[in-house]
Amino acid sequence: MNINKKAVALLSGGLDSTLAVKLMIDQGIDVTAIHFTSVFCNCSPKTAGCKMHARKVAEEFGVPIHVIHKGMDYINMVENPPHGHGSAINACIDCRIYMLRKVKEMMPELGASFVITGEVLGQRPMSQQRHTIRLIEKESGLQDLILRPLSAQHFDPTLPEREGIVDRDKLLNISGRSRKEQFALAENLGVKDYPCPAGGCLLTDKVIAARLRDLFDHTSDYSHTDLVLLTLGRHYRLHPDLKIILGRNQEENKRLFSLVKDEQSIFEPDDFRGSTILTVGRLDAAREATMGEMIVSHSQDIKPSYQVKKTTYPDGNSMLFEAQRQPRETWDHLRLG
Repeated sequence: MNINKKAVALLSGGLDSTLAVKLMIDQGIDVTAIHFTSVFCNCSPKTAGCKMHARKVAEEFGVPIHVIHKGMDYINMVENPPHGHGSAINACIDCRIYMLRKVKEMMPELGASFVITGEVLGQRPMSQQRHTIRLIEKESGLQDLILRPLSAQHFDPTLPEREGIVDRDKLLNISGRSRKEQFALAENLGVKDYPCPAGGCLLTDKVIAARLRDLFDHTSDYSHTDLVLLTLGRHYRLHPDLKIILGRNQEENKRLFSLVKDEQSIFEPDDFRGSTILTVGRLDAAREATMGEMIVSHSQDIKPSYQVKKTTYPDGNSMLFEAQRQPRETWDHLRLG
């Protein structure tokens, strides 16, 4: 294979990948950054997220960046990952293989001959152990072409090192979960403002894992909207054919209205303050009464009676009914996560 000074770099927007890119730029490598996004990214969720951090790093370093969304093919893989799940529903090994295969497909068009990552040996328990790193290299089809500047001294020289494209003596030997060495390196290299040092993935969250498993168990034709809903509110599986999402605050209540689909319903307080509920599944009179009881039970308002409004989509037809307060813990055993 013809090796050159062009490389693609996985840039998450976190500290490690930022440092890896900086080290390669300082060696004169022509870097193109690739950033993957997902509905389950949990990096600085109250800001613009990892994508904005990655774009900011790329702009600061003067490198082009391509943003790729992990689509439904990725979610299908998460449902049944060949190498299994971690402690929640994280498929870290197969996720890494997925991204690197996508990168490999792009390399000829970009003129790149090797890949840079911010991986640190032993930092992540599932995907950054020596044996899994080798497995990922093999199954991605990028053996000998993945350079990890922060941990390179712990591995045999890669092709770009052996060919003299990269100076191995300037690569590092960081390992383990502590980031003290990375913080010191960042200061030395003048890398500042890294609000997402370790990144984040909601698939490692036990609550999200329970919700996603429930979705897989009960829905065969889930959509992107269904996945977004998993990150909002409180979820309850009231019946095998009925799940509800209860908003926890005004912002989430508004999001539920924006995400409701045809043949779904929204329940909301009519004459008091409280949560909004989005229902996914079959309703009848008894179930509708339960929706009202749940909304009333999550309200701080004290009234002798409560009116709840149900709106069905897409026609927007509405109806009002009276609801009673029940102990909130009535439904705790049905909560997902």
